[in-house]
Amino acid sequence: QIMSDRPLREARRPLGAAAAVALTLAIAPAASTLHAEGADELETVVVTGTRQAYRGVFERLEQPVVDLVIDAKLLEAAGATGLDQALDLSASVARQNNFGGLWNSFALRGFVGDENLPSGYLVNGFNAGRGFGGPRNLAGVESVEVLKGPRAALFGRGEPGGTINLVTKRPRAAQAGEVRLAAGSHAHRRADLDLNQPLGDTAGVRLVGFFEDAESFRDTVETRRYGVNPSFAWQPTSAGRLVYELEYSRQEVPFDRGVLAVDGQLGRIPPSRFLGEPGDGPMEARTLGHQLEYQHEFNERWSLLVGANLRDTSLEGFSTEPELAANRQQLFVDGRNLTRQRRFRDYDADYRVLRAEVSGDFKTGALRHRLIIGADSDKFENDQVFLRARAPTLASRPTQQQQQAIDIFAPVYGRFPPATPGPLTDRMETQKTTGIFVQDQVSLTDRFDVRLGARFDDYEQTLVDRAARRTTVQTESEVSPQFGAVFKATDRLSWYAGYGRNFRPLSGADFSGRPFEPNTSTSIETGLAFESAGGAWSGTAGIFRMEQDNILVADPVNAGFSIAGGKAESRGFELDLQGRLASGLGVWFSYAYTDAEVSNDVLDPNFALPVRAGAPLINIPEHSISLQLTQELQVAGRPLTLGGGLVFVDDRLGETGTTFELPGYTIARVFASYEINAAVSLRADVDNLFDETYYTNSFSRLWVQPGAPRLARISAVLRF
Repeated sequence: QIMSDRPLREARRPLGAAAAVALTLAIAPAASTLHAEGADELETVVVTGTRQAYRGVFERLEQPVVDLVIDAKLLEAAGATGLDQALDLSASVARQNNFGGLWNSFALRGFVGDENLPSGYLVNGFNAGRGFGGPRNLAGVESVEVLKGPRAALFGRGEPGGTINLVTKRPRAAQAGEVRLAAGSHAHRRADLDLNQPLGDTAGVRLVGFFEDAESFRDTVETRRYGVNPSFAWQPTSAGRLVYELEYSRQEVPFDRGVLAVDGQLGRIPPSRFLGEPGDGPMEARTLGHQLEYQHEFNERWSLLVGANLRDTSLEGFSTEPELAANRQQLFVDGRNLTRQRRFRDYDADYRVLRAEVSGDFKTGALRHRLIIGADSDKFENDQVFLRARAPTLASRPTQQQQQAIDIFAPVYGRFPPATPGPLTDRMETQKTTGIFVQDQVSLTDRFDVRLGARFDDYEQTLVDRAARRTTVQTESEVSPQFGAVFKATDRLSWYAGYGRNFRPLSGADFSGRPFEPNTSTSIETGLAFESAGGAWSGTAGIFRMEQDNILVADPVNAGFSIAGGKAESRGFELDLQGRLASGLGVWFSYAYTDAEVSNDVLDPNFALPVRAGAPLINIPEHSISLQLTQELQVAGRPLTLGGGLVFVDDRLGETGTTFELPGYTIARVFASYEINAAVSLRADVDNLFDETYYTNSFSRLWVQPGAPRLARISAVLRF
């Protein structure tokens, strides 16, 4: 009897790699089909390993890299509905400037990519995070994987410190349905739907959707988000499986740069104070994505995986934001009136990816090889129209209307007629990459493996500056190697070491109109991976060192332009531990020490402030901790789960080229969930239990994002 309603099973007899894939991707044939083929004569077959797209089949203790998996149960316990909340569970991830709440931006192991674009992430192994579709919601996500260290050898261009991969919810063999309704502080309302329906013996559909409408602890700020993620899976033969997924979402979110520090001091205005203009209305972000994947099993050892991803995103709307230039900012003179800019953005991004690989498991003499060979091609089009209305310099004695000024202590919204923005940026950037890759993990003995791999990318970047009527083209070739070794000291303990290289294209152009050289990073790490007998506990502990080149900094010769001349390094220690005690207490613990700093003397890319070698990188805490606890009990014969957690984030630099810092913080949360019967569950959550005032990230002392105060919500789940 083959089961497919869960991704993992204990083993009575182990399966080969291809068989494991067959059970973990999409759906398996229904029981009636199996009986027709004599299923009653089969012994129980259960999966001993899983295979994520484009990473091969490996047990956890066999890898020379660290993959931290935040599964559905942990996401639910943490009350995570957005990607930022999920990534808070990994201490290796630090929040970065989130563009007024309009996208996800994060640093992994101290390094962040292009500050003018969202942080990239993968969806089922496909590059899909670039674009302007708004913060990622987790409604259609089964798990979040934090893939630490450079991964360009397999995935191509990506974030310098590591990669985030989202594993989506796909059709399963069992019919099921779930509706979740939630309400909470600040008129928060949310509804989630998850329906799974088999279609005969070899196909199935799944529909996941969400709707969220809420006010905010921020004055006048209201948001509305909704989306749907339908998917279809079909297994036409025992050797082939086809999966199609659609992603559609729309978000209406006011552009909100947060609060500010007065004379370098936070807390002079309340965290609720909104310093934009409600009359601007919300920014609108849209996403429409398609993902198609086909897998074919040649035999138990060889398989083919082919896929395509198409994703269109857009972001449009007005905003009124604090002016950052010191020679235009009235607040720096009188400490009360904030000079602002009014902006209009019309951003569109199209992303197309094709990817194929063949993976196999074979031997040459006494050596076992697990091989991945593949190729991919992607095209990213970034179309930006950006308008701006800005006050003249203070030396010209501008009026408050010209400054679009607002009193930060007694704000009056709509005091002046909205300024009309004028042209600033009008360009189309196209990035094309074609790559081939190979990875071979060779078992030299029963306990010692080495991993060798490399990727070659042919890269072209075309920048069409429509305002200047100028087109420039840059071509590059990049080789991204990877090396690793794993020694399995015991069945429960292994030592690993790895080296990798990464690259990431940079958007924009220098003074001459030439695109920038790609940002590159290299990493070396070593550590231990361990698990207890029976698998109740598992974890990793390791140290790493990374270097990054071609970071955008100010051009020292041509004011107002940038060059790719910055360098940085990051080193640290990480400990991740998860497990369950016999009493039913579940524990998730993640700790990171990160020392990330600039390596050479440069000028800040935004205001040309001098930055000395050894200066810390912005928004990177030295110490961070994430702890989650859950306790399972029985009350009146029904399951009761109590839980909570805390997140600790150390002091961080809050503005590059200065000494301004964001204070460290510790926030706690608690929840309780009770299953009334098999069909109905109730839950209560309290976030920021002790109502701490804290700040999650910043770009400057005038753009600081405050964290939410104490929030409470209740929810009910109906299963059918």
